[in-house]
Amino acid sequence: MARQLSFELPVRQALGREDFFVSPANAAAVGLVEAWPEWPSNKLLLTGAQGSGKTHLAHVWVALSGAAILKASDLNTSDIPALARHPVVVENADRITGDAQAEEALFHLHNLVLAEGHSMLLTARTPPKRWGLTLPDLASRMQGTTQADLEAPDDALLSALLMKLMADRQLLPAANLIPYLVRRIDRSFAAAQTIVAQLDAEALARNVPMSRALAADVLGEN
Repeated sequence: MARQLSFELPVRQALGREDFFVSPANAAAVGLVEAWPEWPSNKLLLTGAQGSGKTHLAHVWVALSGAAILKASDLNTSDIPALARHPVVVENADRITGDAQAEEALFHLHNLVLAEGHSMLLTARTPPKRWGLTLPDLASRMQGTTQADLEAPDDALLSALLMKLMADRQLLPAANLIPYLVRRIDRSFAAAQTIVAQLDAEALARNVPMSRALAADVLGEN
């Protein structure tokens, strides 16, 4: 069968609260986000694997609080006093380890935000004790932050995640496709993202619908 040219189309993520599926794997984290502004010390850290929903939940909190949102990698070029005038989200806080300037910027942002009476939400893949921070004062403040873990997905959450990833790409799966995938792919957010991207590329290249048969080919089961 001839393969047609394929093009990378933009993926538009749905990041509203109504788009976030709650299951036992993430219910505690969702509850803490929605409990704002009653967080201990006005701060919360969301941890979980890539694709676990940290960014989605951060945007849910942005909608609740009016917070600014930035990646930790942008701290070095950010106006820290201006950011501290509002609630703030810092994403991927664990990825600044070893960057002395970024660690110093996060330390000052943390202190200024709380001094102004605002709240801070951070996201990371792992708990702070595993970040290897070189600034002791920042390490102690991060380790003193209430932590909410987004756990590995159960069947219900994995099904919902696959559906959302496909909806973000405007894909229409056959009714039997999602249950088929849930039984066969690794129980991880990364695996869900990978298989949806592969199915999207293959369906476009072959000009065929999103079906169980296509998934079987991609997974090497035919």
